[in-house]
Amino acid sequence: MPAARGTREAAGARPRGTDRASLRPLVPQQGPTDRFAELLLAVLSGQRPVHAMLRHTAGQAYDELIRLAERGPLRTRGARPVVRDIGWFEPREGAIEAFARIGAGDRLRAMAFRLEQGRDLRWRCTAVELGGPRPHHAGADRR
Repeated sequence: MPAARGTREAAGARPRGTDRASLRPLVPQQGPTDRFAELLLAVLSGQRPVHAMLRHTAGQAYDELIRLAERGPLRTRGARPVVRDIGWFEPREGAIEAFARIGAGDRLRAMAFRLEQGRDLRWRCTAVELGGPRPHHAGADRR
């Protein structure tokens, strides 16, 4: 089976039809990538405590989330951060590697996370990383 790829933007397509019922906008079914992106954003922006993710993580992901949340990387003054876009790749059945673009005003950050489905069929986050502006390191320009 080929690996699935996609973005949330493509999920909101509307059907074509002539009757009034078919003109109602479709509400895309929220998949695990959408739910986890929103949960991770809430924790990393300080809107929810880290322990809200305790039952939604596995392995080292919870420890990494604690380290990230302590720095408050997505806390902002002014515009509240939102998930602007999500994309994913399915390297194997039961595993999803996803990214989310997080926007707050004119700032844009990147968040990557991995989800794995357990034997109980529940999805859990097994890795999380943040990207964005990085501080300049002394000597980085030397070759």
